[in-house]
Amino acid sequence: MRHGKKHNHLGRTASHRKAMLSNMASSLIIHKRIETTLAKAKELRGYVEPLLTKAKDDTTHNRRVVFSYLNDKESVKELFGNVSDKIANRPGGYTRIIKLGNRLGDAAEVALIELVDFNDALLLANADKPAKTRRSRRGGKKSEDTAAAAPAASEVVAEGDDLKKIEGVGPKIADILAEGGIATYAQLAAATPEAIQELLEKAGPQFNTHSPATWPAQAQLAADGKWDELKKLQDELDGGRETDAASE
Repeated sequence: MRHGKKHNHLGRTASHRKAMLSNMASSLIIHKRIETTLAKAKELRGYVEPLLTKAKDDTTHNRRVVFSYLNDKESVKELFGNVSDKIANRPGGYTRIIKLGNRLGDAAEVALIELVDFNDALLLANADKPAKTRRSRRGGKKSEDTAAAAPAASEVVAEGDDLKKIEGVGPKIADILAEGGIATYAQLAAATPEAIQELLEKAGPQFNTHSPATWPAQAQLAADGKWDELKKLQDELDGGRETDAASE
């Protein structure tokens, strides 16, 4: 029986599984992002994140422990030399899994797993967002200069918006949405599922099988920068559709 054994065996023997995760962890540390199946990405996250935590404390003992898992000098050197500096102030959640849809051939779910602190485009987009400030309850007039200098909401377009990060949206659908005037998370969050469905139907009958019911909700979380909540929501979805567990 499998009492207490929560990890996915991935259809491999223990030695094969350990060697595969070790190689994938080394590749992730060196290249900062890798593309693999969703099941492997989830197992890799649980394998590599404890090693990233150990790298915050650069001691001989921790280096030896990490090397026993990675068995690669270059990845250990990169982890303790470069990666540890980037994640020094992060209390956890060093990786992000982005679903990419299903691959041709075996229709396996494909995902991109990356180190959060090395996604320069996303970090730049978040840095451009103004800090939230508390507003006074006292009434007051805004200066005309400030109002004139502020751009309209329709003119602000986030540079890091990648609609393919929405569960159920692939490259072709992202192009269709962009042609229909939906190119950012905010625009997708404001669109209704019916309007999105119309765009898909106009693009061709092959897109009628997609269900955009959850896309606006996902886009709203992405627009707000709530990536952990988005990841939790996407884990409950099946190709962008609500499962029975998610609907409850």
